[in-house]
Amino acid sequence: MSIIQYIRKNEKQLAILIDPDKMNWYKNFDDLIKRINLLKPDFIFVGGSTVDKEEFQKCCELLSEKANSKVVIFPGAHNQISEKAEGILFLSLLSGRNPDYLIGHQVQAAPNLKKTSLEIIPTAYLLIDGGKPSSVSYVSQTSPIPNDQITIAVNTAMAGEMMGNKIVFMDAGSGATQRVGSEMISQVKKNISIPLIIGGGVRTIDDLDGCYNAGADLVVIGNKIEEDEDFLLDLINYFNKKESIRSIESY
Repeated sequence: MSIIQYIRKNEKQLAILIDPDKMNWYKNFDDLIKRINLLKPDFIFVGGSTVDKEEFQKCCELLSEKANSKVVIFPGAHNQISEKAEGILFLSLLSGRNPDYLIGHQVQAAPNLKKTSLEIIPTAYLLIDGGKPSSVSYVSQTSPIPNDQITIAVNTAMAGEMMGNKIVFMDAGSGATQRVGSEMISQVKKNISIPLIIGGGVRTIDDLDGCYNAGADLVVIGNKIEEDEDFLLDLINYFNKKESIRSIESY
């Protein structure tokens, strides 16, 4: 089953985001991956706004060796490509108007991607205000959609689908102090027929539950894991309880 087929078929999925630029590989990587493997997330996303090519490749190689989940590239630039991953979110930053991130990096990446076996997933990427400036906003030199401007988010997401994108990804950015609002998630989900990914600012189990209940198909958690690896244990307990409830309901 392809990555996009899997996302379409399954509900309430989880991705753990690893930014190679923020990890201390030699001290905590093995322990982190062991915990992630216990959690069994649907995906591990890898990428970052400022990571260099060598560090990115090293990260993908280690993940391919040690991680049990599918590794999907969440690129911050055109050179973040690795055959060690299984797929790549081919992002177009539709919330901004910087041509480099609308089409420029994509054009630069295309010849190299054509030579790989990566599953390429066209993705409408919307940056949403997460309460503080994000690295994505700074590097891309674009302004996020305000969290209360629901109509703008809905219209942008619909345009992304009409342009042929297979996924909409709304991201509050790394280190966000607030996640994408439930009403915005709900309204966007009602107006598109493709999967919806939510990332940024998901720092508690209540945040995660709120995203799912509002309509998110897949939630990405990254910064919280970097700050507190024990949060992975909270996630394990959360999904174990969900699985137990589903088992009882289906009995």
